[in-house]
Amino acid sequence: MPVINRIADYADDMRGWRRHLHAHPELTFECHETAAFVAARLREFGVDEIHEGIAKTGIVAIVNGQGEGPTIGLRADMDALPITEATGADHASTVPGKMHACGHDGHTTMLLGAAKYLAETRRFAGRVVLIFQPAEEDGGGGQVMVNEGIMDRFGIAQVYGIHNAPNLPFGAFHTMPGPLMAAVDTATVTITGKGGHGAMPHETVDPLIAAVGMVQAVQTIVTRNAPALDEIVISVTQFHAGSASNIIPETAWFCATIRTFDPHLRALVKRRFHEIVAGHAAAYGVTAEVDYDWGYPATVNDADSTAFAAEVAREIAGATHVNDHSGREMGAEDFSYMLEARPGAYLFLGTGPGAGLHHPAYDFNDEAAPLGASFFARLVERAQPLG
Repeated sequence: MPVINRIADYADDMRGWRRHLHAHPELTFECHETAAFVAARLREFGVDEIHEGIAKTGIVAIVNGQGEGPTIGLRADMDALPITEATGADHASTVPGKMHACGHDGHTTMLLGAAKYLAETRRFAGRVVLIFQPAEEDGGGGQVMVNEGIMDRFGIAQVYGIHNAPNLPFGAFHTMPGPLMAAVDTATVTITGKGGHGAMPHETVDPLIAAVGMVQAVQTIVTRNAPALDEIVISVTQFHAGSASNIIPETAWFCATIRTFDPHLRALVKRRFHEIVAGHAAAYGVTAEVDYDWGYPATVNDADSTAFAAEVAREIAGATHVNDHSGREMGAEDFSYMLEARPGAYLFLGTGPGAGLHHPAYDFNDEAAPLGASFFARLVERAQPLG
């Protein structure tokens, strides 16, 4: 696989950067040490501008090319997850209860490798904007950076990102035009009845029975309200009630994650969810409150940008290792906000066999970092060629 030779020379440095980041994970918007590390490397590389404190700890750096031209954006996320690491690696997390279980340490390293190469060679016109984003896992840092005006402020015309994919063949690129990843919404329902003795249920208003009915009924949105060929997932992931075997509790609550692609279907699910909960509450004589959190939108790739990115990926990985119609997946990603603001594409880069994302035994494959950096670098050189 033709990694750019100069980037191959950085492989040991990139491994060191990535393992330092892995050992020092930070959550959400609190990526202070991570951002400081990134900014220090960017200064060493000689980038032209570094703008810190965007979305609290986000960074935007600029590398100017040779001559006039457009501006392309490249994005990496920096935050970790609240998981206790179980890799046993020498570079394992030094922060209890936090780890890079999704590979954002690898994403940041890939973009740093591209930054070093682009600042050194500058074989492109216009300029490249390097976006280091906090709070992808929780908090919507991508949306915050967009709302703080990075697209207009820095004149970004198109934007691209990569996510590592364990158990996808090493070095393979997968993507597709249109919706690639789902929108994600979260519904939390709190049911209040009247508690009492378990031996005298007729004197109570049982919230558990009502909650069980609601949990079962919301599944009918998938089977009876949505077209059979439309992708939709409603998964109830938490159910909490009660404190003892002989007490009917006063309250119960459950939580669900909802995944869709189509905006109209997304709105339908929300409406039917509220209607079903209200109807069951009336039927069982309880009260119910629904906190419906409208989360990340679907990640929708621009068709032309996706075709172009796939061409560049074939240059790096070879034609047989690129699938540009790989199918959708129900995971979610806040790069979606950047793709709502500008055309671009998001791709998955295979890192070979290993523990899956968000697993305590996961670790990013350092051999993949030069591939991702080479993809980013060639994307810029091909999108904004000299002359």
